[in-house]
Amino acid sequence: MKEKDRDFRTARALMVDCQVRPNNIVDDRIVTAMRTLRRERFVPPALVGRAYSDAELPLGEGRTMPSPLTIGRLASFAAVRPGERVLVIGANTGYGAAVLAACGGAVVALESRADLRAIATAALATEAPEVRVVAGRLSDGAPQHAAFDVIVIEGAIDALPVGLASQLTPKGRVIAIVRQRGVGRIVRAEVSGRDFVQIVLADCQAGALPGFSPEPAFAF
Repeated sequence: MKEKDRDFRTARALMVDCQVRPNNIVDDRIVTAMRTLRRERFVPPALVGRAYSDAELPLGEGRTMPSPLTIGRLASFAAVRPGERVLVIGANTGYGAAVLAACGGAVVALESRADLRAIATAALATEAPEVRVVAGRLSDGAPQHAAFDVIVIEGAIDALPVGLASQLTPKGRVIAIVRQRGVGRIVRAEVSGRDFVQIVLADCQAGALPGFSPEPAFAF
């Protein structure tokens, strides 16, 4: 094993043991995935040295790659069961999608930026080749690939687009970080009628995703 690879393996173990497991992420599938997936392959070349830091990584244009803990939390709350169809919105470089695939999900990774899709495609080819990377506007979801059992949104948003409800199976769920009065909170949302009912699960700060502003209220 090359020294650089050995260093990354050590950093990966420290990430899991110091950042992930102490924060009540106990699903063995997630822990094993994060101990195994080579996160350094999912970051832009200039940021490889920070691949295992406990912070978000800047991806330009206001986008960020979520911290390992945020990915672990989203995956934990998603509680993907083997064979479930999963959509990751704002998949950026594909790391979160790879973690969910390791949990047994059939994952579609939606990303709007071509440069991030290129990194994701290259990394997933070796780390999680079963993940399907698709292009599109994030707030539209991926209706052509629906229906999904789980939708995970990898970034902070101001409001859940109502249109995502039609892309879920009848008992489907959305796991997202919704900003409420300036505070990011992980929520689980399920369809009720034509809208969502949301349950707050935990506080979580994360970089914003573009295009998720609340729909304007009707005015006379």
